[in-house]
Amino acid sequence: MLDASLSEDRYARHHILPEIGHKGQDRLGAARVLVVGAGGLGAPVLLYLAAAGIGHISIADDDVVSLSNLQRQVLHSTSWLDQPKTQSALARLHDLNPEIEITTYPVRIYDAEAISLVGQHDLVIDCTDNLEGRYVLNHACFKARVPLLSGAISGWEGHVGLYHPAQGGPCFACVFPEAVEERPAQNKGVVGALPGVVGATMALNAIKHITGAGASLLGKLLLIDTLWNEQRLLNVAQDPACPVCGGSHQEGC
Repeated sequence: MLDASLSEDRYARHHILPEIGHKGQDRLGAARVLVVGAGGLGAPVLLYLAAAGIGHISIADDDVVSLSNLQRQVLHSTSWLDQPKTQSALARLHDLNPEIEITTYPVRIYDAEAISLVGQHDLVIDCTDNLEGRYVLNHACFKARVPLLSGAISGWEGHVGLYHPAQGGPCFACVFPEAVEERPAQNKGVVGALPGVVGATMALNAIKHITGAGASLLGKLLLIDTLWNEQRLLNVAQDPACPVCGGSHQEGC
Protein backbone atom coordinates (compact mmCIF):
# COMPACT_ATOMS: atom_id res chain seq x y z
CA MET A 1 0.00 0.00 0.00
CA LEU A 2 1.12 3.54 -0.75
CA ASP A 3 0.91 6.33 1.81
CA ALA A 4 -2.23 8.46 2.08
CA SER A 5 -0.84 11.46 0.23
CA LEU A 6 0.11 9.39 -2.80
CA SER A 7 -3.29 7.71 -2.77
CA GLU A 8 -4.93 11.17 -2.68
CA ASP A 9 -2.92 12.21 -5.73
CA ARG A 10 -3.79 9.02 -7.60
CA TYR A 11 -7.52 9.67 -7.48
CA ALA A 12 -7.41 13.49 -7.49
CA ARG A 13 -9.31 13.82 -10.78
CA HIS A 14 -12.12 11.69 -9.37
CA HIS A 15 -12.22 13.65 -6.14
CA ILE A 16 -12.97 16.91 -7.93
CA LEU A 17 -15.83 15.42 -9.94
CA PRO A 18 -19.08 16.25 -8.09
CA GLU A 19 -20.65 12.99 -9.30
CA ILE A 20 -17.88 10.93 -7.64
CA GLY A 21 -15.92 12.91 -5.05
CA HIS A 22 -14.37 11.30 -2.00
CA LYS A 23 -17.55 9.36 -1.15
CA GLY A 24 -17.75 7.85 -4.59
CA GLN A 25 -14.07 7.00 -4.53
CA ASP A 26 -14.60 5.26 -1.21
CA ARG A 27 -17.36 3.19 -2.83
CA LEU A 28 -14.99 2.21 -5.61
CA GLY A 29 -12.38 1.24 -3.03
CA ALA A 30 -14.88 -0.93 -1.17
CA ALA A 31 -16.20 -2.68 -4.28
CA ARG A 32 -15.52 -6.29 -5.22
CA VAL A 33 -15.78 -6.85 -8.97
CA LEU A 34 -15.42 -10.10 -10.91
CA VAL A 35 -14.22 -9.76 -14.51
CA VAL A 36 -14.68 -12.93 -16.55
CA GLY A 37 -12.39 -12.87 -19.56
CA ALA A 38 -9.03 -11.11 -19.77
CA GLY A 39 -8.95 -10.85 -23.55
CA GLY A 40 -10.21 -8.18 -25.95
CA LEU A 41 -12.90 -6.63 -23.76
CA GLY A 42 -11.30 -7.67 -20.50
CA ALA A 43 -8.09 -5.79 -21.30
CA PRO A 44 -9.51 -2.23 -21.23
CA VAL A 45 -12.06 -3.11 -18.55
CA LEU A 46 -9.35 -4.36 -16.20
CA LEU A 47 -6.97 -1.49 -16.93
CA TYR A 48 -9.56 1.20 -16.27
CA LEU A 49 -11.05 -0.48 -13.19
CA ALA A 50 -7.61 -0.93 -11.66
CA ALA A 51 -6.71 2.68 -12.45
CA ALA A 52 -10.02 3.82 -10.93
CA GLY A 53 -9.20 2.15 -7.63
CA ILE A 54 -11.67 -0.74 -7.48
CA GLY A 55 -10.67 -2.25 -4.14
CA HIS A 56 -10.79 -5.91 -5.13
CA ILE A 57 -10.75 -7.25 -8.67
CA SER A 58 -11.12 -10.95 -9.44
CA ILE A 59 -10.04 -12.17 -12.88
CA ALA A 60 -11.25 -15.47 -14.35
CA ASP A 61 -9.74 -16.74 -17.61
CA ASP A 62 -8.28 -20.12 -18.60
CA ASP A 63 -6.48 -18.96 -21.76
CA VAL A 64 -2.84 -18.12 -22.51
CA VAL A 65 -1.46 -15.12 -24.38
CA SER A 66 -1.03 -15.79 -28.11
CA LEU A 67 0.50 -13.64 -30.82
CA SER A 68 -2.86 -13.14 -32.54
CA ASN A 69 -4.22 -11.59 -29.32
CA LEU A 70 -1.82 -8.65 -29.36
CA GLN A 71 -3.55 -6.82 -32.22
CA ARG A 72 -6.26 -5.81 -29.73
CA GLN A 73 -5.60 -7.19 -26.21
CA VAL A 74 -3.50 -4.27 -24.97
CA LEU A 75 -3.27 -5.58 -21.42
CA HIS A 76 -0.76 -8.21 -22.59
CA SER A 77 2.61 -8.02 -24.33
CA THR A 78 4.99 -10.09 -26.43
CA SER A 79 7.08 -11.04 -23.39
CA TRP A 80 4.05 -12.90 -21.99
CA LEU A 81 3.43 -15.15 -25.00
CA ASP A 82 2.23 -18.66 -24.04
CA GLN A 83 1.80 -17.59 -20.41
CA PRO A 84 -1.59 -17.52 -18.60
CA LYS A 85 -3.56 -14.37 -19.26
CA THR A 86 -4.43 -14.16 -15.58
CA GLN A 87 -0.75 -13.89 -14.64
CA SER A 88 0.00 -11.38 -17.40
CA ALA A 89 -2.97 -9.32 -16.20
CA LEU A 90 -1.91 -9.57 -12.57
CA ALA A 91 1.58 -8.27 -13.30
CA ARG A 92 0.35 -5.37 -15.44
CA LEU A 93 -2.41 -4.29 -13.05
CA HIS A 94 -0.18 -4.44 -9.97
CA ASP A 95 2.29 -2.24 -11.79
CA LEU A 96 -0.51 0.16 -12.71
CA ASN A 97 -2.03 0.31 -9.22
CA PRO A 98 -0.33 -1.51 -6.33
CA GLU A 99 -2.99 -0.26 -3.90
CA ILE A 100 -5.71 -2.69 -5.02
CA GLU A 101 -6.22 -6.39 -4.32
CA ILE A 102 -6.34 -8.81 -7.25
CA THR A 103 -7.33 -12.47 -7.21
CA THR A 104 -6.85 -14.68 -10.25
CA TYR A 105 -8.78 -17.77 -11.30
CA PRO A 106 -7.09 -19.47 -14.29
CA VAL A 107 -10.20 -21.53 -15.01
CA ARG A 108 -13.21 -21.62 -17.31
CA ILE A 109 -16.31 -20.76 -15.32
CA TYR A 110 -19.00 -23.43 -15.27
CA ASP A 111 -22.35 -23.44 -13.48
CA ALA A 112 -21.35 -24.70 -10.02
CA GLU A 113 -18.18 -22.64 -9.83
CA ALA A 114 -19.89 -19.57 -11.26
CA ILE A 115 -22.66 -19.46 -8.66
CA SER A 116 -20.18 -19.80 -5.82
CA LEU A 117 -17.76 -17.23 -7.23
CA VAL A 118 -20.35 -14.69 -8.35
CA GLY A 119 -21.89 -14.51 -4.88
CA GLN A 120 -18.64 -13.16 -3.45
CA HIS A 121 -18.82 -9.99 -5.55
CA ASP A 122 -20.86 -6.80 -5.89
CA LEU A 123 -20.73 -6.71 -9.69
CA VAL A 124 -19.85 -9.21 -12.42
CA ILE A 125 -18.51 -8.00 -15.77
CA ASP A 126 -18.89 -10.42 -18.66
CA CYS A 127 -15.98 -10.09 -21.10
CA THR A 128 -16.31 -13.60 -22.50
CA ASP A 129 -16.28 -14.36 -26.21
CA ASN A 130 -19.05 -16.96 -26.37
CA LEU A 131 -22.77 -17.23 -25.67
CA GLU A 132 -22.38 -20.34 -23.52
CA GLY A 133 -20.29 -18.42 -21.03
CA ARG A 134 -22.72 -15.51 -20.99
CA TYR A 135 -25.67 -17.78 -20.23
CA VAL A 136 -23.75 -19.45 -17.40
CA LEU A 137 -22.87 -16.09 -15.87
CA ASN A 138 -26.40 -14.77 -16.35
CA HIS A 139 -27.90 -17.74 -14.51
CA ALA A 140 -25.36 -17.46 -11.70
CA CYS A 141 -25.90 -13.72 -11.31
CA PHE A 142 -29.66 -14.16 -11.18
CA LYS A 143 -29.36 -16.84 -8.50
CA ALA A 144 -26.92 -14.75 -6.46
CA ARG A 145 -28.84 -11.48 -7.02
CA VAL A 146 -25.69 -9.81 -8.36
CA PRO A 147 -25.84 -7.37 -11.30
CA LEU A 148 -24.25 -8.46 -14.58
CA LEU A 149 -22.64 -5.94 -16.92
CA SER A 150 -22.17 -7.65 -20.27
CA GLY A 151 -20.57 -6.61 -23.54
CA ALA A 152 -19.89 -8.23 -26.89
CA ILE A 153 -18.04 -7.30 -30.07
CA SER A 154 -17.76 -8.46 -33.66
CA GLY A 155 -16.28 -6.81 -36.71
CA TRP A 156 -16.80 -3.09 -36.15
CA GLU A 157 -19.79 -3.33 -33.79
CA GLY A 158 -20.47 -3.98 -30.14
CA HIS A 159 -23.15 -3.73 -27.48
CA VAL A 160 -23.26 -3.19 -23.73
CA GLY A 161 -26.07 -3.86 -21.23
CA LEU A 162 -26.66 -4.08 -17.47
CA TYR A 163 -28.80 -7.00 -16.32
CA HIS A 164 -30.30 -7.15 -12.83
CA PRO A 165 -33.80 -8.60 -12.32
CA ALA A 166 -33.57 -7.98 -8.56
CA GLN A 167 -33.75 -4.27 -9.39
CA GLY A 168 -36.53 -4.59 -11.95
CA GLY A 169 -34.42 -4.96 -15.08
CA PRO A 170 -34.18 -7.89 -17.46
CA CYS A 171 -31.64 -10.66 -17.30
CA PHE A 172 -29.38 -11.41 -20.26
CA ALA A 173 -31.65 -14.25 -21.43
CA CYS A 174 -34.63 -11.88 -21.58
CA VAL A 175 -32.84 -9.79 -24.20
CA PHE A 176 -31.00 -12.64 -25.95
CA PRO A 177 -33.35 -15.61 -25.43
CA GLU A 178 -31.94 -18.11 -27.90
CA ALA A 179 -28.41 -19.46 -28.13
CA VAL A 180 -27.73 -19.15 -31.84
CA GLU A 181 -24.87 -21.04 -33.44
CA GLU A 182 -21.71 -18.98 -33.19
CA ARG A 183 -18.51 -19.09 -35.16
CA PRO A 184 -15.48 -19.89 -32.99
CA ALA A 185 -13.89 -16.74 -31.59
CA GLN A 186 -10.71 -17.33 -33.58
CA ASN A 187 -12.75 -17.20 -36.81
CA LYS A 188 -14.28 -13.81 -36.10
CA GLY A 189 -12.77 -10.66 -37.53
CA VAL A 190 -12.52 -7.63 -35.26
CA VAL A 191 -10.88 -4.25 -35.79
CA GLY A 192 -8.16 -3.85 -33.19
CA ALA A 193 -9.41 -0.65 -31.53
CA LEU A 194 -13.04 -1.84 -31.15
CA PRO A 195 -12.48 -3.67 -27.82
CA GLY A 196 -11.00 -0.43 -26.49
CA VAL A 197 -14.14 1.53 -27.37
CA VAL A 198 -16.60 -1.06 -26.04
CA GLY A 199 -14.45 -2.13 -23.08
CA ALA A 200 -13.93 1.47 -21.96
CA THR A 201 -17.71 1.95 -22.18
CA MET A 202 -18.17 -1.10 -19.95
CA ALA A 203 -15.62 0.15 -17.42
CA LEU A 204 -17.26 3.58 -17.41
CA ASN A 205 -20.67 2.07 -16.71
CA ALA A 206 -19.20 -0.11 -13.96
CA ILE A 207 -17.80 3.02 -12.30
CA LYS A 208 -21.17 4.77 -12.70
CA HIS A 209 -23.03 1.78 -11.27
CA ILE A 210 -20.81 1.57 -8.20
CA THR A 211 -20.79 5.31 -7.48
CA GLY A 212 -24.39 5.99 -8.51
CA ALA A 213 -23.30 8.65 -10.99
CA GLY A 214 -25.39 9.58 -14.00
CA ALA A 215 -27.80 7.39 -15.94
CA SER A 216 -27.73 3.63 -15.54
CA LEU A 217 -27.81 1.09 -18.37
CA LEU A 218 -30.36 -0.97 -16.43
CA GLY A 219 -33.22 -1.62 -18.83
CA LYS A 220 -31.14 -0.33 -21.73
CA LEU A 221 -29.01 -1.84 -24.48
CA LEU A 222 -26.32 0.38 -25.98
CA LEU A 223 -25.46 -0.48 -29.59
CA ILE A 224 -22.17 0.86 -30.96
CA ASP A 225 -21.30 0.87 -34.68
CA THR A 226 -17.79 2.25 -35.08
CA LEU A 227 -17.66 1.80 -38.86
CA TRP A 228 -20.44 4.32 -39.42
CA ASN A 229 -19.99 6.31 -36.17
CA GLU A 230 -23.47 5.48 -34.91
CA GLN A 231 -24.83 4.65 -31.46
CA ARG A 232 -28.32 3.61 -30.45
CA LEU A 233 -29.80 3.22 -26.97
CA LEU A 234 -32.65 0.71 -26.89
CA ASN A 235 -35.16 0.08 -24.12
CA VAL A 236 -35.23 -3.56 -23.00
CA ALA A 237 -37.53 -5.19 -20.45
CA GLN A 238 -37.91 -8.34 -18.42
CA ASP A 239 -39.63 -11.16 -20.26
CA PRO A 240 -42.33 -12.80 -18.08
CA ALA A 241 -41.75 -16.04 -19.99
CA CYS A 242 -37.97 -15.99 -19.57
CA PRO A 243 -36.80 -19.46 -18.44
CA VAL A 244 -34.19 -17.87 -16.14
CA CYS A 245 -35.91 -14.96 -14.42
CA GLY A 246 -39.52 -15.06 -15.65
CA GLY A 247 -41.94 -14.07 -12.91
CA SER A 248 -39.15 -12.97 -10.59
CA HIS A 249 -40.72 -9.56 -10.14
CA GLN A 250 -43.83 -11.17 -8.71
CA GLU A 251 -41.79 -13.47 -6.48
CA GLY A 252 -39.60 -10.67 -5.17
CA CYS A 253 -36.40 -12.35 -6.44
